[in-house]
Amino acid sequence: HVQLVESGGGSVQAGGSLRLSCVASLRTASYDCMAWFRQDPGKEREGLAFIGSGGALSYTDSVKGRFTISKDNDKNTLYLEMNSLKPEDAGTYYCAAGYVYNCRPGTRFAAFGHRGQGTQVTVS
Repeated sequence: HVQLVESGGGSVQAGGSLRLSCVASLRTASYDCMAWFRQDPGKEREGLAFIGSGGALSYTDSVKGRFTISKDNDKNTLYLEMNSLKPEDAGTYYCAAGYVYNCRPGTRFAAFGHRGQGTQVTVS
């Protein structure tokens, strides 16, 4: 049973920083694409940051310049460094991994074969 387990969420003041982690039970080097999504209550999950197997990065406009996605294949861990946080960044953050047609924003969460359970971020 493949697992993706997120951690690092919490409460932070506007302008602050958080680093989210997602530990995978499979080798992260084996995934074609890994990504971070955010869901606000009553809304669909939005893809924020994507990293391809070759290291190509892609971000949605609202987080460009503030969020950084990275992964450590030795630790089988995906990260999301979030800086200059805004109240609108609050929500439940999910990691996802798998083989998708486009490893970039616009690809839906459901397209990924492996998905985490989420970690909550609050910005006040």
